[in-house]
This record gives sequence, C-alpha cells and structure tokens, in this order.
Amino acid sequence: MSGDGGSPVGTVVAVVGPTAAGKSALSIALAHALDGEVVNADSMQLYRGMDIGTAKLTPAERDGVPHHLLDIWEVTEPASVAEYQRLARAAVDDILSRGRVPLLVGGSGLYVRAVLERFDFPGTDPALRERLERELAEVGPAPLYARLRAADPAAAEGILPGNGRRIVRALEVIELTGAPFAASLPEPTPYYPSVQLGVDLDTGLLDERIALRVDRMWADGLLAETRELVGRGLPEGRTASRALGYQQVLRFFAGELTETQAHDETVRATRRFVRRQRSWFRRDPRIHWLDSAAPDVIEAALRLVPAPAR
Repeated sequence: MSGDGGSPVGTVVAVVGPTAAGKSALSIALAHALDGEVVNADSMQLYRGMDIGTAKLTPAERDGVPHHLLDIWEVTEPASVAEYQRLARAAVDDILSRGRVPLLVGGSGLYVRAVLERFDFPGTDPALRERLERELAEVGPAPLYARLRAADPAAAEGILPGNGRRIVRALEVIELTGAPFAASLPEPTPYYPSVQLGVDLDTGLLDERIALRVDRMWADGLLAETRELVGRGLPEGRTASRALGYQQVLRFFAGELTETQAHDETVRATRRFVRRQRSWFRRDPRIHWLDSAAPDVIEAALRLVPAPAR
C-alpha cells in the first residue's frame, strides 16, 4: 500500500537510466508481459508538440500500451515537480485500482524520486525568486552556477550549468533553509512498493546511439517542429526552451550557430547529460542494472519483478 494508506496495494515498476539506453523498448515489452501501463517520467515529454526532439513514442510505437502524462503542458508552462508528483501519483493510483501494473518510465531522476518516495518540496519566496530570476536574466546562468558550486557542490553536480531555472531554485532553497539544497532532498522513504530497473549500455555504444538519434531527429524534421513551436511561445518557455536539441536549434534560428554546429552541439550536450544521468542513478543502490543490449534483457527484468505484479 502507498505511504498515505489510501492507495491500492501493488508494486510500481520503474524503468530508469540515461537517454537513448533503451528504456522505452523495455517498458513496452514489460507492459505486455505484466499487463501494465506506462506513466511518463521524462520531464520534456510532458510538453505538447515536443515529439521529435524528445524521442516521444508515436501512437503506433506504443503498441497498444496506454501511456499517461504525455503532452500535458504547453511549452510556455514552467515545469513543476510538485505538480508532476500530484498528477503522476493520481495516474499510478488509477492504474493500481484497475488491477494493472504501473510502469514509471523516464530519465528524469528527481521526477522518479518524487513519485516513489515520501517527498515534500521546500516552499518558495516570491521576492527572493524574483531577485534571483532578475539576476539570471541580467548575467546569465554561469555566475549563479559558480555560486551554487561553491555553496553546494553536490547539488551543482546534479544540475546542468546552463539550466538557469534549476540553479535559481537551488539557490532559493539554500537561502530559505540555510542548508544545502542537496540536504533538502529527504532520505529515501518509500511511498509505493517498487522495483527499480536501470537500463544502460556500454559507453561507446551509447555514444554511437546518441549520434544516430540526433541524425534521425534532424532527418525527421526537428527544425520544422521547433519552428512550429516558436509560434506557440517556445523561446519564452523557461523550461521547454532549455530542452536538448530545441535549445541548439533556437540558437541556430537566432544566428548564434550554424545548422551543423547546432547538430554537433546537440550530440555533445546529450553525451554530457547522459554522464550526469548516470551519476545520479548510479548513486542509488536500490536500482537493479540491466544491459539493454543483452539478448535476455526482458527475461532478466521480469525475474526482478515481484510475483504479485505479474
């Protein structure tokens, strides 16, 4: 039963790991084997219209498996982990109430923790937030990131240097609580019974897969998709405009990069992001790691899932 005592009994199966490692393919196979439904835990797949750049599965690729929490926010909406937590837990509870297995799938580590664990978010101070956001607009993320790295190296390690929104939030929490931002993340206390499956690949193979994925994004029309999203306010979206691929294409549209440079920087930035994802997930001893290239990866995953969830 969940930590609030009011949700249906059942196990949540989380499929986590770095970008392009094979989470989606494994989750579809597991959903068919376990009578499951997928709850998205990729922060950028929450946005409507951001399909190509986030490698969002098409309806055909979902192969009849219900998917929840895709396409719920406009690109102008700032991300809120607290709001995601509320929506994701509602979806998980609904799936459990129907006797099916929730599969929480994605590479956004904080989002996964927010669902699976007792996790209350520190408050906010509008005046403090406004001051930090004004500073971000005036000087850019680099000086704020340097301040965060000095104040809380552990938190800085888990945040991309260009992610101004998360840097501002971390600095806000540090000022509000007087404690490191990393310390505001609670010790893991389960909210749901769960099994966490980590999907990864050899680094060289994953680097190749990332390059191929970016090539495919370009071939499938990422530039046209981004141009359409510009008309819906993407440049003003504090979260969505920072998404890998879209961020680089926006810089190409602004004349800051050539198209080739935007492509190549997307590959490099994605590889850097993958290293950070690995660092986040590998710190968690509860995750069972699987090689997605192994021929028996599905069978190996199923052996780790508790019998009642089958």
